[in-house]
Amino acid sequence: MTETVAVIDYGMGNLHSVASALGKVCDQNVVVTSDAGQVRGADRVIFPGVGAIGDCMGEIHRLGFDQLLREQVSSGKPVLGICVGMQALLAHSEESGGTDCIDLFPGQVKFFGHDLKSASGAPLKVPHMGWNQVEQVDHPLWESIPQLARFYFVHSYFVENSGSEVKGRCQYGVEFAAALGRDNLFAVQFHPEKSHTAGLQLLQNFVRWNGQA
Repeated sequence: MTETVAVIDYGMGNLHSVASALGKVCDQNVVVTSDAGQVRGADRVIFPGVGAIGDCMGEIHRLGFDQLLREQVSSGKPVLGICVGMQALLAHSEESGGTDCIDLFPGQVKFFGHDLKSASGAPLKVPHMGWNQVEQVDHPLWESIPQLARFYFVHSYFVENSGSEVKGRCQYGVEFAAALGRDNLFAVQFHPEKSHTAGLQLLQNFVRWNGQA
């Protein structure tokens, strides 16, 4: 029987771009849905997000998707967070005047700042927008992706976490977590659906993943 990947729709993500990219790498049934029953019935779940975290968390709470995500992670099925979807999985964000998040990963989401500089002292623009290398930490979702492959980022806030959950690191004025993982939960700050070969490979790895690290 064909498996299903549910892309959670709470009005705050590049949902159809993600679904289109999935369609290029898998023959699974991909559904973009705001229906909790469809999410619960899926074999894998993707949690994307763009925009301000305050607005995102407002919709997530309104729809009860914070508890839904906790349920899905507890069930053992593979779950992938993308961009603001990753940030929403942290404990707290500085954005939107300070916002409590879902708290599935420890750590904070912090603003890059208005005076960000490279290691050489050159000023860096915020948001961090464009291609950057990711230093991988061993995980099944990096299979067949070269170390220091480049992925596409668009964000003004970054995840600060130096624990064992960090599965990818990136440098942009500061070192930040480009990927987090624990058990059947994985999340990335970059947009795999916009990251060409490396991003499509990561999505392909996800739809093949059994949820074991």
